Amino acid sequence: MTSPVAASDLRVRPRVWIGLAVWAAYVAIIFIVQQLVGIPMPEWGVDGSSLFLGAGLSLIVGTIFLAITASLLGWWRPALFDRRHSVRWPIFVPALMAAALLLNLASTDWASYDAGFFAASIVLILVGFTEEMATRGLLLVGLRGRLGEGWVWFISSAAFALMHLMNLAAGQDFASTLNQVGMAFLGGTVFYILRRTTGTLIWAMILHGLWDFSTFAVGHGAPGPFFAFGGIVNLVAGILGLAVVAFVIRGSDERLSR
Repeated sequence: MTSPVAASDLRVRPRVWIGLAVWAAYVAIIFIVQQLVGIPMPEWGVDGSSLFLGAGLSLIVGTIFLAITASLLGWWRPALFDRRHSVRWPIFVPALMAAALLLNLASTDWASYDAGFFAASIVLILVGFTEEMATRGLLLVGLRGRLGEGWVWFISSAAFALMHLMNLAAGQDFASTLNQVGMAFLGGTVFYILRRTTGTLIWAMILHGLWDFSTFAVGHGAPGPFFAFGGIVNLVAGILGLAVVAFVIRGSDERLSR
């Protein structure tokens, strides 16, 4: 548990429009950098250079933008910490995602890695900071300036899902993108549950970053026999997350309008 944070303690009072503006600016920055680089998404995993330029570079720029924005707004503390955590038992949902992550890593063809690809893969872990800070961090703070926690969960998870639509412009096909959007909403719910059960966004950042690392890792080379199980377990975690998310919302007192 952390000590309470009131809106009056912050440099800029939380507003819904500010949270949405930060989220939209982050999406625009990622989109513009990726378009300027011009490497189609299906080619990101070909080698280390394409992975770094296609995905890693935009994440570095996004990290700098979000860090500066959080500092200017004075929102670091409420973005990273809740007043108090929710009931603990729903943490089994993100634990299932962690198990799916381990299955991915166990199925990865590590022999196919070279130093360049591994280094570029490590940069992808930044996605845990950027996408969590943009949605379940700064956007969440803005939403808590006016809305109840149920809307905070739904809108932040929907915003996280919708940001994946820009993968269409990066060359991903429509069916894959639509599936990714749906899975991202489920995943966003899992990360929200992890924030609420621990009282901090930091663990969600770590899990998110490692999850994306594992999905690129298992897709490189020839995956092992457990390849399909990681995706199945992750889907189960997302569905169970929808079933139990109400328990981490119920009784919450995280509004920042006071």
